[in-house]
Amino acid sequence: MDVKEADLLGGSIGEHWYYQSKKLALDSMLRGASFHRVLDMGAGSGIFSKHLLGLGGNSAVCVDSAYPVDRSESYCGKPIRFVREIVPCDADLVLLMDVLEHVDDDVDFIEASLVGAAAGALVLITVPAFQSLFSAHDRFLEHRRRYTIQSLEEAARSAGLEIISTRYFFASILPIVAAIRILQRNSAPRSSLIVHSQFVNGLLTLAHRIELPFFRYNRFGGLSVFCLARVP
Repeated sequence: MDVKEADLLGGSIGEHWYYQSKKLALDSMLRGASFHRVLDMGAGSGIFSKHLLGLGGNSAVCVDSAYPVDRSESYCGKPIRFVREIVPCDADLVLLMDVLEHVDDDVDFIEASLVGAAAGALVLITVPAFQSLFSAHDRFLEHRRRYTIQSLEEAARSAGLEIISTRYFFASILPIVAAIRILQRNSAPRSSLIVHSQFVNGLLTLAHRIELPFFRYNRFGGLSVFCLARVP
């Protein structure tokens, strides 16, 4: 998750359709999985770690170089640490949510992230999809690249992970967003995330809730790639 987006959306980030929908997809990817200790790389505000603690996780470590200082707090009565550098925490679930597109060497970053993981840990990765959609939004967020299912799987396997499932999400709005991104391809850097009304947030979240039954089969297209893998 990008700190820039958290700054743009402020206190409304938890209600924004993008993050509400992403949590729905996250829950779908992890359905039936057991986890206790979460390591969240490039965590930003920690919105996804907090969501998982609310679902039954016992503790979380959020890592982001943008944090001004290391700190500890609690969420749902459970410990959550915010640190600038990775620490070994024997995590059984590692999150790499919209972080690989920011780094020069994605394979090296995955490998470095696994220092804090236990053997057999699950690794959930999300990245923006399709280089053809690279636009002002990506430049604003300082993205290096966008991915396909195949390129993300290649990076994950090169880092030593075993692939469990890979799919696209945000397919329901792909045609509209693709048209906008293509038009903005040469525009000045700017984010496409804005604060919406409760009605718009509810409508777009509903659209992606309806998409969920097809999510597990979608290897055709969407705005994001989701990959669930395992540490051998």
